[in-house]
Amino acid sequence: MPKAVKQKRNGATNSNPYASSKPKSSSNNIFKMNTNLGQHVLKNPGVAQAIVDKADLKQSDIVLEVGPGSGNLTVKILEKAKRVVAVELDPRMAAEVTKRVQGKPEAKRLEVLLGDVIKTELPYFDVCISNTPYQVYSPPATPAEAITRGASTLTKTTRLQISSPLTFKLLSLPRPPRCCILTFQSEFASRLTALPGSPLYSRLSVNAQMYSHVTHILKVGRNNFKPPPQVDSAVVRLVPKNPRPKIVFEEWDRAEDVVEEGEEEEWGGIMDVDDGDDDLPDFFRQESDTINGAPSGSKRKKKGKVSELVREKVRKVLEDDTDLADRRARTLDQNDFLRLLLCFNNEGIHFN
Repeated sequence: MPKAVKQKRNGATNSNPYASSKPKSSSNNIFKMNTNLGQHVLKNPGVAQAIVDKADLKQSDIVLEVGPGSGNLTVKILEKAKRVVAVELDPRMAAEVTKRVQGKPEAKRLEVLLGDVIKTELPYFDVCISNTPYQVYSPPATPAEAITRGASTLTKTTRLQISSPLTFKLLSLPRPPRCCILTFQSEFASRLTALPGSPLYSRLSVNAQMYSHVTHILKVGRNNFKPPPQVDSAVVRLVPKNPRPKIVFEEWDRAEDVVEEGEEEEWGGIMDVDDGDDDLPDFFRQESDTINGAPSGSKRKKKGKVSELVREKVRKVLEDDTDLADRRARTLDQNDFLRLLLCFNNEGIHFN
């Protein structure tokens, strides 16, 4: 009489543990993706090829790839470029992309740098191609870092968006690349390319377009990634301007802080306030403390006179010099912002 097959604890009835197991396909993940690091691997080879084609690579090009993941883009870049420098934060992914070319001639043309691309000193490269991670998580912040990041507590890990820091790191390099082909969340990409007057037009739009020519080149649905992110993506091309605008970025960026304070009102609203300086935008109120040597501890009467001087300078810039008093900040283009900055500087107001 044949022996009865014992019922296993997990419900399996086959005595051979290998009989029902399916061979793992190469498309299956060897390890679980870490979505805390924004890992969403591009799985569609057609989209990967389109991204590489949009870069117009030359055989002599050195390409920086940010977040190579498992190497789906990397192998296609290596088909066209001289060399690839891939920066990867996750050691598991770094090992995986290295395995993709192990034992092949391409292995000599791939260099993998392990670390955070924002903190890494980058070598020279001609083109950047990136399936940009949506976010990264940093260790618990110090009090100063918590203020900078806006962290609610010091014990929690802080989620940081990498898209904006990466964009401006690439544009601020001493020798910027010929072009950057970057995959971002759809909304971020739309903000980069937004035009004056658009609801998405913002400080990000102005800064990116001041230092580069930005174009939208490809829309990528969320199902082209594994695991799928919660939102769709888009690919943009950034071509750094050469020569760069001759402005001090820190002052330019601070001036836009002032712009954002009055984003929803006309610039003339800066002057439509009561006597005294309490209703001046923050920067101009601070400037009234120091302009013409007036100390911050001045008596109210003297301080009021200085604030009147600042108010008159602002009025002159907005009404007489630029005729922008009736314009809203979101309708101003790069030339308008440059004119404002120049005229404020000419009046002795510097956004430092």
